[in-house]
Amino acid sequence: METNLRHPSLNTHKYLDLFGPNGEEIFEAYIENKTPGAYRVFWYYGPDNSQITVVAITPHP
Repeated sequence: METNLRHPSLNTHKYLDLFGPNGEEIFEAYIENKTPGAYRVFWYYGPDNSQITVVAITPHP
């Protein structure tokens, strides 16, 4: 994530049912894939330029 938030292996996509505190779009990225108990990270751009805020890191159901 540090070098390329859009890298294909992250499978980053907009999460439609959740918004940041000021209505920011929330994105979901894969931390692991095809692994039991894989994790996902939810984040949004901001609050300043060149920053992201991590909302949650959760196990994938």
